Amino acid sequence: MTTDTLTQEQKISTQGLKFFYGSTQALFDITMQIPAGRVTALIGPSGCGKSTFLRTLNRMNDTIDGTRMEGVLQIDGQDIYGPAVDVVALRRRVGMVFQKSNPFPKTIFENIAFGPRIHGDRNRSVLAEIVEKSLLRAGLWEEVKDRLDGSALALSGGQQQRLCIARALAVNPEVLLMDEPASALDPRSTARIEDLIAELHSDYTIIIVTHNMQQAARVSDRTAFFYEGALIEYGETKQIFTTPKEKRTEDYITGRFG
Repeated sequence: MTTDTLTQEQKISTQGLKFFYGSTQALFDITMQIPAGRVTALIGPSGCGKSTFLRTLNRMNDTIDGTRMEGVLQIDGQDIYGPAVDVVALRRRVGMVFQKSNPFPKTIFENIAFGPRIHGDRNRSVLAEIVEKSLLRAGLWEEVKDRLDGSALALSGGQQQRLCIARALAVNPEVLLMDEPASALDPRSTARIEDLIAELHSDYTIIIVTHNMQQAARVSDRTAFFYEGALIEYGETKQIFTTPKEKRTEDYITGRFG
């Protein structure tokens, strides 16, 4: 494999990334490369820095006063913390789905059309096409196509989460961040979200935070184990789960702590 090919395959690259909430350091020297078109799972006990790291990737932490990031974080070779970076444009490229579904108190149609409208798509027929395509991709179209003018808040919890995924896809992102997207859902809805991740991963770079070891093993190509703000081990998911190199990784995966 040539160096050029290797570089091309890496979507996200961090070097010596540190993150602080005021004087409290939450991330310590995170260096990793996340490949394009793959699912990367972030695992580790509560408070270990997984969600903080995830939110550095679209600068969501910028909304919290007193935070700062040190080190290098690049997407497609561009430093996303550079002074010339348009954060709104960055968040269009890097979509996010949260732990708790958060549909807007609007119609199903308007939830999906919201992002494209913000970015300048105002034509109703164009928006209708985007809405249908996004709902199809999120596996929700057949369930809601006859009630697009109904409230999104009337959907079930699992449907609402898929709606939020459709809303994220509507602005055509390159990267999809998922912060425990199925933790509040029943087993059937969780299975649908996992199936959806499998369907989407060839078209998007997906990074998912999960506490569920079985879920990480099922959905991801690569897994990163975080502990106390540090990246302990990162590699192919099969290797991490079957032959981890670090004892702390093995202890966590086998349930000795966490």
